Amino acid sequence: MEKSFSLNQIEQIADEIIQTIKQTGSPIVAFYGKMGSGKTTLIKAICTRLGVVDIVQSPTFAIINQYMTESGLSIYHFDFYRLNNIDDAINLGVEDYFYSGDLCLIEWPEIVEPLLPSNTLRVKLQIIDHTHRKIVINAA
Repeated sequence: MEKSFSLNQIEQIADEIIQTIKQTGSPIVAFYGKMGSGKTTLIKAICTRLGVVDIVQSPTFAIINQYMTESGLSIYHFDFYRLNNIDDAINLGVEDYFYSGDLCLIEWPEIVEPLLPSNTLRVKLQIIDHTHRKIVINAA
């Protein structure tokens, strides 16, 4: 899927991603895009739509945040911006999360690309202007 959207349509885009997750069965979603493209905003919308009861915020310093949904499911939110190399990710045990079956939402996935499961859903965001984005969703 490829489309342009305005930021006030973020909930609709979140719903489309959730639907794609359900259709593909992939619990791993990698978000690509420049700083300010809306990765965290989109992840917040996805978490809200899935009934997360915790405060959703970028795990820039923690690297991994765990959120719980109203139904007791775990969602993991990763931000790999600060990692120096793939060994840092391996030492954090990210593969255990990736293969846990729990939903994993990943910002800045480039450094862990070799560790991502083959069925990873890839979401690419591009800035069009200050209120519009282009999104490309690639299912494995």
